Amino acid sequence: MGPGGNRGWLLRLVIAFSFAQGAVSMARPAVSYRALALGADERAVGVIAGVYALLPLFAAVPLGRRTDHGRCAPLLPAGVVLISGGCALSGLAGSLGTMALWSGVMGLGHLCFVIGAQSLVARQSAPHEQDRNFGHFTIGASLGQLLGPIAAGAVVDGSDMARSSALALVAAGAGGAVALTSLWRIEHRTAVKASAGPGARVPVGRILRARGVPAGMLVSLSVLSATDILTAYLPVVGEHRGIAPSVIGALLSLRAAATIACRLVLTPLLRLLGRTALLTTTCALAALLCAAVALPLPVWALALVLAVLGFCLGVGQPLSMTTVVQAAPPEARSTALALRLTGNRLGQVAAPAAAGLIAGTTGPASPFLLLATLLLTSSATSLRAPRHPHPSPSSDPTPTPKPHH
Repeated sequence: MGPGGNRGWLLRLVIAFSFAQGAVSMARPAVSYRALALGADERAVGVIAGVYALLPLFAAVPLGRRTDHGRCAPLLPAGVVLISGGCALSGLAGSLGTMALWSGVMGLGHLCFVIGAQSLVARQSAPHEQDRNFGHFTIGASLGQLLGPIAAGAVVDGSDMARSSALALVAAGAGGAVALTSLWRIEHRTAVKASAGPGARVPVGRILRARGVPAGMLVSLSVLSATDILTAYLPVVGEHRGIAPSVIGALLSLRAAATIACRLVLTPLLRLLGRTALLTTTCALAALLCAAVALPLPVWALALVLAVLGFCLGVGQPLSMTTVVQAAPPEARSTALALRLTGNRLGQVAAPAAAGLIAGTTGPASPFLLLATLLLTSSATSLRAPRHPHPSPSSDPTPTPKPHH
């Protein structure tokens, strides 16, 4: 079955991604709370959050190269096993250094899953379906980001944070393993055959010079950094402002719910504004809202800011995936997606480290001003999105008819 056929595989992929992302989203605030219970300060929380992205930096491009000329599906269960193991072992760790190590394993598992899953969506979607299918795919991430913080907030208890945060991490590992039950018949045989073969390696420099690839990478990095620092530092802000962990979990889940709402209406928004205008507008508005998080707002106002911010952040990830896929040479699309993820991980290393430095010097809310600057920059560069996609190597030379509505 070629691109554009039955989409049962996409539903199963969304379900699996929901559980895998839910485990990560439950674990990351729990890691912050456990680190605080073990005596970490704001700088140490930033370092541990950054290590989550460190191991994947060295694995992304080799995995992308392999996936360009092979199967995507084997990366998915491998990623789930690493995510679940990293979550559970972080809860059993008794030192900050060991927690950082298992946090890195969790990040490597997330990278494996996401490279395999994104490559699968790119390979099994017709060009006119890519914005929609990537939008639906990222709903899985948003569902996980919605449920994970609620679960973490419900389990973590401020009176015994060391024990309860460890329990939350072990529970996250068990929940993530459920993703394995949805990974059956996920990859079409015809798609594997079309992509198989040695092929010529496209130089990384050529991919990065393709119009639209750097812009898509920066938008993705900015949006992910915003989500990441919100997840890691809102608990710290809550501790300083006297906001209970359960309320912080609910606020993070509200942000994720708004992101889901955005992706459900992404197709009409694209018809109304177009990809470039939508990316530019939402990144600029998200920058202003991130700056607002740094203000000493009451909880109801913070909830409103996070809801609108979540809606704006919902645009960047799926559209940056399509931007990179359509800008890259057809024979190097998985490598281009891997480079995009490498940029994401660089941001996940640098942004929390910078946030930890800023927070340790000027207060826990100040990292959100850094995010505002980053999002404003990505808003300007999103104008570099490609106007015409590369044709798929397996597609028919005749134009693909638009679906009837």
